[in-house]
Amino acid sequence: MTNLIEELQWRGMIQDIMPGTEEQLNKEMTTGYIGFDPTADSLHIGNLVPIILLNHLQRCGHKPLALVGGATGMVGDPSGKSEERNFLSEETLNHNLACVKKQLEKYLDFNSSKPNAAEMVNNYDWFKHISFLDFIREAGKHITVNYMMAKDSVKKRLNSDSGMSFTEFTYQLVQGYDYYWLYTNKQCRLQMGGSDQWGNIVTGTELIRRKTGGEAFAFTCPLITKADGGKFGKSEKGNVWLDPAKTSPYQFYQFWLNTADADAEKYIKIFTFLPKAEIDALIAAHTGNEHQRQLQKKLAEEVTCFVHSRADYEFAVKASEILFNNDTAEILAQLNEDQLLQVLDGVPTVNIAKSVLEAGADIVSLLADTKIMPSKGEARKMVQNGGISINKVKVEGIETSITASQLLNNRYLLVQRGKKHYHLVVVE
Repeated sequence: MTNLIEELQWRGMIQDIMPGTEEQLNKEMTTGYIGFDPTADSLHIGNLVPIILLNHLQRCGHKPLALVGGATGMVGDPSGKSEERNFLSEETLNHNLACVKKQLEKYLDFNSSKPNAAEMVNNYDWFKHISFLDFIREAGKHITVNYMMAKDSVKKRLNSDSGMSFTEFTYQLVQGYDYYWLYTNKQCRLQMGGSDQWGNIVTGTELIRRKTGGEAFAFTCPLITKADGGKFGKSEKGNVWLDPAKTSPYQFYQFWLNTADADAEKYIKIFTFLPKAEIDALIAAHTGNEHQRQLQKKLAEEVTCFVHSRADYEFAVKASEILFNNDTAEILAQLNEDQLLQVLDGVPTVNIAKSVLEAGADIVSLLADTKIMPSKGEARKMVQNGGISINKVKVEGIETSITASQLLNNRYLLVQRGKKHYHLVVVE
């Protein structure tokens, strides 16, 4: 077995660690778990670190459990939150759970013939049988209010204007009971999570100690930050999702490709499985040649292949070239409608009637009528100076006529004005 803690430490992925954890992992195959919150029907890149932690655990010969919180999702974790979140209906929760389970199956090996096969567990399966009275006898009796009040997540909320509901106050007990249940029923000896979870996690180890006299272990990973102080995992459109229907593989690739130099060195250690020697060589090659963006390109490649596929990565690279290279007319013509719209997401659109192209539209009138150019005079000048391209092919002269035969997917024209200005003409 590879030393998991050693592997994670050089990657900068250990913050808090309980004494004896490394020794336990080096002694024998250990079952460890992380909880996933089913508040949406897709995981996002904020969930990538726990997925990667479980993946490292399995690669090092240990057994990963992915706990999806069907019960805790009904309550809501106060850690890192400034206000209580809305409860989800059971129907929404079940839909989200099914989607999250399907995603997790892609990133871990669930082959049951292997001794360290990954498993998925849902805490609703054990909480549905426990009455409130049973729970306060089973769990509440062993953890004092003083102990719970001392947690940072509780202190912060108690001192805030919104205060804290009893529901949220009990969350750490509920999560602690999860660990106790997995310890008792799945021989789970390790819990991992983000550093904001440390308080909830140690409640679990304390509950195990007080109820069974046994020893349980834990460590946390630092919360991922950006060097400029912005929140990691957000793009201009909000969350960057792992579901390709919510964030296309092209947009996903672009997110990583646009990582700042100050963050790329940290992220390539955390979000890829590349060995230390290769990462050190990449960082050395990148230093002094930052304009080549070698780190960002490798980071974007590795994460896109892990989350999506090699084919999605190759399409994303090809698609990136369409807007930034000149000789890409052939690639553009090969894209289906979904791919084309992925690549041109965010490009300003103008609409014209198909009848405009039936007899052929002269290029100068087309540019002026669609307001791509402010007037026919300026349109004429731009064409004469070689500054207009249609579908990445330069327009040679003002006598050029645009017809329906040039439409991409029978519906679109990509008009390029100068080097960087694009418009998508949609024919209806």
